[in-house]
Amino acid sequence: MLADASFVDLLDRFAAPTPTPGAGPAAAATAAVGVALLQMVSALPKTRADEPGERAALNETAARLPPIRTALLAAMDADAAAYDAVIAARKRPASTEAEREARRAAIQAAMRRATDTPLEIVRLAADGLRHASVVGANGHRAASGEIGVATTLLRAGLKGARVCVEINLNFLADEAYKAGVAAELRTLGPA
Repeated sequence: MLADASFVDLLDRFAAPTPTPGAGPAAAATAAVGVALLQMVSALPKTRADEPGERAALNETAARLPPIRTALLAAMDADAAAYDAVIAARKRPASTEAEREARRAAIQAAMRRATDTPLEIVRLAADGLRHASVVGANGHRAASGEIGVATTLLRAGLKGARVCVEINLNFLADEAYKAGVAAELRTLGPA
């Protein structure tokens, strides 16, 4: 599993001349680091002005961040598996018309999965960004660098996953699905 790899091993796996892991897992990992930084700031004993309302807001946010981080880590492997399925579908035999049709159907199914997975990364990063605003408003001022980097990483993860989605949409034939995904992307953040 990618999420269980050491940091150096993960970087080596990204650097390897293999199709996976690629852009989607990198986007998920980037966003997960952003969430981890938000977790750290939320757990600091001091808040912006040491007011009880700030601590309550940070505690509520701190409780919501672990599932986002866990889902982003799981998305690293899910995205790699989805792209591996695309590669496998493209390698299917295509000697007969029946085989060509089965291959086309397999590619479309795999491409949809390969689109759904980074779309979920976009959703998770957008959710992390919503929490970043709470941490930014209530977190200790001395951690403003961590908050800024967390926000930057979450934006980068969102944008990276969005690139994956937009590219994969070009290979899908289902126009209604494509329109729905494009509409959702517009609600989740800037291009």
